[in-house]
Amino acid sequence: MVSFEDIADRANGDRVPLSTRERAIGGAGVLALVALSALALATDVTWKLPAISWVAFGAMALGAPLGARAAAADHPLEPVWGYGLASGAMVTSTALFLIPQALAQHGRFGSLGIAVGFLAGYAGHSLGHRFTHLDLPVDHTAAELTVHALAAGAIIGAIYGAMPSLTSLLGIALVSHKAPAGYAAARRLAGRDRSVAVLALPAAAVGLIALPVAAVGVTPSSTVRGLLFGVGAGVFLHVAVDLLPECTAGSETCPADAAADGHRLRDRLRTHAAVSSVVGGTAVVLGWLLIG
Repeated sequence: MVSFEDIADRANGDRVPLSTRERAIGGAGVLALVALSALALATDVTWKLPAISWVAFGAMALGAPLGARAAAADHPLEPVWGYGLASGAMVTSTALFLIPQALAQHGRFGSLGIAVGFLAGYAGHSLGHRFTHLDLPVDHTAAELTVHALAAGAIIGAIYGAMPSLTSLLGIALVSHKAPAGYAAARRLAGRDRSVAVLALPAAAVGLIALPVAAVGVTPSSTVRGLLFGVGAGVFLHVAVDLLPECTAGSETCPADAAADGHRLRDRLRTHAAVSSVVGGTAVVLGWLLIG
């Protein structure tokens, strides 16, 4: 019987380096988005969908380099504040923008989708640790963000083309959850010596599905819309919660065992973790109140 370790050995043998595959996946996502955007603008697809697609891409691309650079810092407060601000903003943005969109499509199945998405994210994350022996070209966080973006993109392509205009509230909704996600995911990838270029795939994923759906003219039922939007919101909420600083020994988001005075340091870091997450959420609320 072939063991999991045998599969890992075969997968890792005589293969293209992981960083090269990660960059190739990210580059393929960008090229596909460019091609689909050009095709959309050359046909009858409204310009609003390419605009939404590139705002979503740019927001995540804005946060990713900051997260990658922050991974090189060695002060214990830096990851706490970085992850705390980002995850606090992500949780709040999910509550203010993503969940209401799901429930607006269909109350019952939107709610179901949120539960399904959150639990699917947790199950995928937990079971994904079985594959840590393999040089898989997509980190589990990047994969979850891609699933979220694809689910949301399917509905955006179906309904946002009919919007009379693009609003500033839509812009802050995209930026407030995509940019912190890009930062936090890039920091996690860089901390594991993985290439952040792979995040170009989830950054482009909204457009990769929204533009073809709009071109084909698919109009799913309210049940399907609510379910898909709910799944996207639930998956993203799981990512946000997973990135909240957890001040325990061995944690990557809050390195509480970084000094000899462990108990005092953990208490101090937990305070910073709580404050930073609240500050991140408050920043999103202020933007929502000022622009909305």
